[in-house]
Amino acid sequence: MTERNINFREAIQEDSLIAEHFYQMWRDNDVPADSICSDWHEITLQFIENARRELGYKAFVAEVDGVAIASVSCQLFAGLYPHILQEEYRKYGYIWGVYVESPYRNQGIAKKLTCLASDYLKSLGCTRVVLHASPPGKPVYSRLGFIAGNEMHLDLKTL
Repeated sequence: MTERNINFREAIQEDSLIAEHFYQMWRDNDVPADSICSDWHEITLQFIENARRELGYKAFVAEVDGVAIASVSCQLFAGLYPHILQEEYRKYGYIWGVYVESPYRNQGIAKKLTCLASDYLKSLGCTRVVLHASPPGKPVYSRLGFIAGNEMHLDLKTL
């Protein structure tokens, strides 16, 4: 592939594209299509709308020749339990839906998008950024300084 100029910017009206990238991210990670809700597009758009209203949601895209080929979403982390800790101690941001279309992978695009999202979350006063990495994404995030945490899980389907 020839070297192209990649433009990075805040997503303005790309919610539908971000939903499509989010769906494709799951498919690329071997989730069968019949395991994804048929109304995935509407679910994702509704989630984005709520996150934008309540959690400081913002997204970024990478473009080549004016066409978005990658995206990332970020927001304040809503949490899994009551927030009793002072924000100065724990105000987490969450990055999700990092997706780069196949022909553009391994060019540093995911790294740049993740940095843009991290910078935005830092501007909101976040003290930590959390994300869940796919197996191919782990090396990207490790190189950026992300550290594997203490999250544990139990697959109840196998019990």
